[in-house]
Amino acid sequence: MKKNIDAFLKVLDANDNSTGGGTASGVAGAMAAGMVAMVARLSIGKKNMAAAEHYESIAQQGEKLASELFNGGREDSDAFAHVSTAYRMPKATDEEKTERSKTIQKTMQHATEVPLKNAQGCHDVLALCISLKDCFNKNAASDLECAEHLAKAGLLGCVANVRINLPSLKDQVVVAAIEKQLDKIMEIISSH
Repeated sequence: MKKNIDAFLKVLDANDNSTGGGTASGVAGAMAAGMVAMVARLSIGKKNMAAAEHYESIAQQGEKLASELFNGGREDSDAFAHVSTAYRMPKATDEEKTERSKTIQKTMQHATEVPLKNAQGCHDVLALCISLKDCFNKNAASDLECAEHLAKAGLLGCVANVRINLPSLKDQVVVAAIEKQLDKIMEIISSH
């Protein structure tokens, strides 16, 4: 938890460039997940609501996603650190250049897969928000709206981080697979 909070605090520090949009996007998704879980719990037992099990399921999914996305924000920060380290590897000999290039590709792929995973998490949070829209405790309407906005922001931010890394990947099969996943993840934005 402390490492996650430290990563989040780095996002707030304008003088620290070691953590950026990927971490911020993961944290936005985590906040959205926590809020949608809260709205679901606030809907349990209220008049004219769905069965308690419906809201309990959404709350549990939201709590799980909140934890995963908060961890994902830190993972994004760690992935960026590994890329930075790879670029600082020696490159004086052919062997060093080859090893450096392999390491850069490996760390860049990981730095692309982390925000992709976080984008999927934000997508899932947004789907939970949408699933509550027709039947929830209206006293929490602004909370659900905030959760939806944060989930969208997290999703779009994660996708932006994936897309900025794609040109650095040399394996076009991997790039095509990631682009296909992005298209599927983004369908929720165009449909709502």
